[in-house]
Amino acid sequence: MLSVLDIFRIGIGPSSSHTVGPMRIARTFVKALAKAGKLERTARVHTQLQGSLALTGVGHGTLDATILGLMGFAPDRTCPDEAAAALAKMREEGRLSLAGKREVAFDPKADIELAGHIIPDLHPNGMTIRAEDASGGVLMERTYYSTGGGFVASEAQLKRKAKDDRINTGTFAPFDFTSAAELLASCKATGMTIAELVLANEDAFRPREQTLEGIDRVARAMDQCIERGLTQRGILPGGLKVERRAPDLWDKLSANPQSNEREQLFDWLNCYAMAVNEENAAGGRVVTAPTNGAAGIIPAVIRFYCVTAGEDPCRDSRRTFLLTAGAIGLLYKQRASISGAEMGCQGEVGVACSMAAGGLAALWGASPVQIASAAEIGMEHNLGLTCDPVGGLVQVPCIERNAIGAVKAVNAARLALHRTGAETLVSLDQVIETMRQTGLDMSNKYKETSQGGLAVNVIEC
Repeated sequence: MLSVLDIFRIGIGPSSSHTVGPMRIARTFVKALAKAGKLERTARVHTQLQGSLALTGVGHGTLDATILGLMGFAPDRTCPDEAAAALAKMREEGRLSLAGKREVAFDPKADIELAGHIIPDLHPNGMTIRAEDASGGVLMERTYYSTGGGFVASEAQLKRKAKDDRINTGTFAPFDFTSAAELLASCKATGMTIAELVLANEDAFRPREQTLEGIDRVARAMDQCIERGLTQRGILPGGLKVERRAPDLWDKLSANPQSNEREQLFDWLNCYAMAVNEENAAGGRVVTAPTNGAAGIIPAVIRFYCVTAGEDPCRDSRRTFLLTAGAIGLLYKQRASISGAEMGCQGEVGVACSMAAGGLAALWGASPVQIASAAEIGMEHNLGLTCDPVGGLVQVPCIERNAIGAVKAVNAARLALHRTGAETLVSLDQVIETMRQTGLDMSNKYKETSQGGLAVNVIEC
């Protein structure tokens, strides 16, 4: 059983699978090298990025993330300014310090190989790292995979059966669930809400106060990201010349906050979602929710309905929202995938929309069955959504797609609460399985490779 704090990770942009994951992998490799007593003998480190990591790695910041990970940077503790300074120093001197302990010569062009032609069978985000001694002898070589949302796995872990993997974690949740049906059955048997049941499960991982502190920390990071995104102007990096739009929209809304225009709800949600994803595109600090590419949807809905709309702004509301949304995210992670390289954008924006719909329904007092219905509706109308970033950058269509996803999540929650109580024709488990099958059938051109869709039909200037 995974923890909801595994679903919500604080990191840096622009991509959880292509930036956060590779940084964690490179850092893990160097730690393993040191643990084996081979760090001091290392003279060279070579990294091969495979599949999607290579095809969109430049635009997604994968190369820089790999270098930072080798130097010992951790995504949740990285200051973007410090990271930029470390990268500039490395390029100027042609050397880097592995984990801050062992200095070696390093040339990104020679030491990071972009092997886009290699599509690993286990997962399209493959990454092989090799350490060599002064004579060129291999000290250690390992293959890892960035599986989406900042999650990483070794080759052995992905080959191991899921059942065995769960047993080996040593964490036995009191209300373990691997399907929405099991989750709803536990809620019915105990009388608990989804948020209460998930919180009880989290007690198996750590003391409750630590879990609540973690949830509150995630909520603060989401708010801080919105606040920064509402004040930063200018052109986003990468060459597409995409201009930040959230600050201007924020100024208009702030000047007339009590407008009776019905459609202004869209503007508030658009503003908050774009603020987050513009920050993400700029390499700022964001929360994977459940990925960086979809990081704006949940914060936007929380911000509007817990603050802007005058709902109860206390931390309990946000806790309920995030615990409920986290439970839904766990289902997608365990039963399908939250990786754009595997599922297309339905596995990112689609999952975030589903999570936000369920979280908002819970905030509005929905029953567990209604929450599952909201989550199902949120995904059902994102099925087949492709991941085709122009220029390999997490900008077009990603920023606007989060705004659309936030609006869609609210509508999904409304539709679920208006149900008369009859059984839904499509269950949450069925729509998750449909998403998984759709992702498997989807052409690789539309799964974070920038080889199809908008990525080839929009001319870069």
